Amino acid sequence: MNDNERIAVLPEPTVKTRTKPKDKVRKQPPYHVILLNDDDHSFEYVIRMLKQLFGHPEERGYQMAYEVHTKGRVIVDTTSKERAELKQEQIHAFGPDPLIPRCKGSMSAIIEPAE
Repeated sequence: MNDNERIAVLPEPTVKTRTKPKDKVRKQPPYHVILLNDDDHSFEYVIRMLKQLFGHPEERGYQMAYEVHTKGRVIVDTTSKERAELKQEQIHAFGPDPLIPRCKGSMSAIIEPAE
């Protein structure tokens, strides 16, 4: 092989990629939607509301209705703050219990940061 026939072999280029530290994805802290007890709403009302607003099956709705009745409050959902506020508003707008004549309005709910 003479000098004109030589094939130059070049080293393969190396590709250096800079890796940026990954941006940490910040999760919003969760919030509890807490239903508060009163004596102006029936178990049937609570079960129906929880089914319509949260999709809870009737059995779970009954368990929550019993807990709010006996303990004065029950966590009905844990979610983002924005959705918790929406669900609280929906509870407050659900209306009176047609089964109890003295009932004048919806149940009450609060939101609290989940720990």
